[in-house]
Amino acid sequence: MVLEVDVINLARKFLGSQFIRIVLKNIIREDLEGYRSELDHVLTLMAGEEYLRSISLKCMVNYLLFYRFIKFATRVLRIDWDEFVEAIKDPCIRRGMEVVFRSLIIYGVTVPQKLCAPFLIVWNFTNMCNLRCKHCYQNASKPLPSELTLSEKLDVIDQLDRAGVPLIALSGGEPTIHPDFLKIVKEGARRGIYMAVATNGIKFSDEDFAEKALKAGLRYVEVSLDSVNSEIHDEIRGMKGAWERTVKGITNLVKKNASVGIAMTVTKLNFKEVEEMVKLGEELNVKRVVFFNFIPTGRGKEITELDLSPREREEFLQKVYELSCKSRIQVASTSPQLARVSWQMSSGMQCIPTHFTPPKSQSLKALAEFIGGCGAGRIYAAIQPDGKISPCVFLPIIIGDLRKENFQEIWNNSIVLRKLRNRDLLEKPCGECPYRYVCGGCRARAYGYFGNYLAPDPGCLRGQMILGEVVATTMKSFSLHNC
Repeated sequence: MVLEVDVINLARKFLGSQFIRIVLKNIIREDLEGYRSELDHVLTLMAGEEYLRSISLKCMVNYLLFYRFIKFATRVLRIDWDEFVEAIKDPCIRRGMEVVFRSLIIYGVTVPQKLCAPFLIVWNFTNMCNLRCKHCYQNASKPLPSELTLSEKLDVIDQLDRAGVPLIALSGGEPTIHPDFLKIVKEGARRGIYMAVATNGIKFSDEDFAEKALKAGLRYVEVSLDSVNSEIHDEIRGMKGAWERTVKGITNLVKKNASVGIAMTVTKLNFKEVEEMVKLGEELNVKRVVFFNFIPTGRGKEITELDLSPREREEFLQKVYELSCKSRIQVASTSPQLARVSWQMSSGMQCIPTHFTPPKSQSLKALAEFIGGCGAGRIYAAIQPDGKISPCVFLPIIIGDLRKENFQEIWNNSIVLRKLRNRDLLEKPCGECPYRYVCGGCRARAYGYFGNYLAPDPGCLRGQMILGEVVATTMKSFSLHNC
């Protein structure tokens, strides 16, 4: 625990120096010659790559100052220098580092960290879909008449690029069946953005399409698989034979050395399959298995009775933590309570941040507090098929419209996003919980059950034990009112 406190205090002390702030403000300033910033150029030089222009005296000074700072920081954080240099050869990593440094200059060190731009955009690319999943947050079926044109989609990519967003995940509906899918993947990749897709995997059962997608620049494919049992999966997904085609899609991608993950939305129908799903992931040689929270939104409102009880969710997350420690692949969950569960189960020696399974380290709690659990409106945001912005794909609150406003302005000025970034505004027990900075509860679940994104997450066993029957009674009342 000493290391985590020292890292945070060290960062605050470092940024408290007026000289350092002047240097960093200068290094993150946009470059008039066409580069995003001097920092991007410096990181590229550090990675051993070359631009076509000559190195100016100003850039060399910045390079030397920043080089010394990074060497010191990697030593303190126990990061292997060669691994760091190899990592920043990836333009997406450099973009992510720039977001962090810009944020530290603008906001200082905060817990959780406020960001000047999201690390991730989940873009509901289209409302069209070839399945009818029972838990679909988007209620996807046919394309909306108001969906963005190709020209407007390219403008969205440009806005996100200018904001410095490192990663875009195309979701839906089913993005792979839209005619613009490969074009947008290619454009995002051309700009150095990490392009990913959340898919039912059926389209990738066609080897030719899988090859085209990877050549276009698709770097990560997260495939939904809701059961190791084909009949249960097909029942949830609304199509017979879906499981077989999805698994074939996974197999095709792995065969082509693609980075593939399996995503399972957890309900009473499948939560006891956690260990079997991880085993299947290992057999299929995927990179990771991630277990998604069930959220009562979209078509999911019709199956709220399948949601886990707080005790079932606690048992499920304990199993996820155990598997994350022993599996050869990454095992994670979108449930923000995972950070708290892992911290408690490891007696304070480990804290797995939501969505992530980094190498075991004493500094994981510091990383977990930086990430801050639920990332809605904090480390990521969502784009709807018609260009409207929401804090999360599971949180249907419209906070802006890219047809009328600039993304950066929406990110900076939205009142909803500002509230989501302030954990002190959360209602108890979440707002008073000592784990609120590593968890914070799922804001989408709070909104789905109570119509209030600052309300407590009703899926937390710790919260239920504090409030007793209050949460259960309120949930029942809200559900009856919204039937």
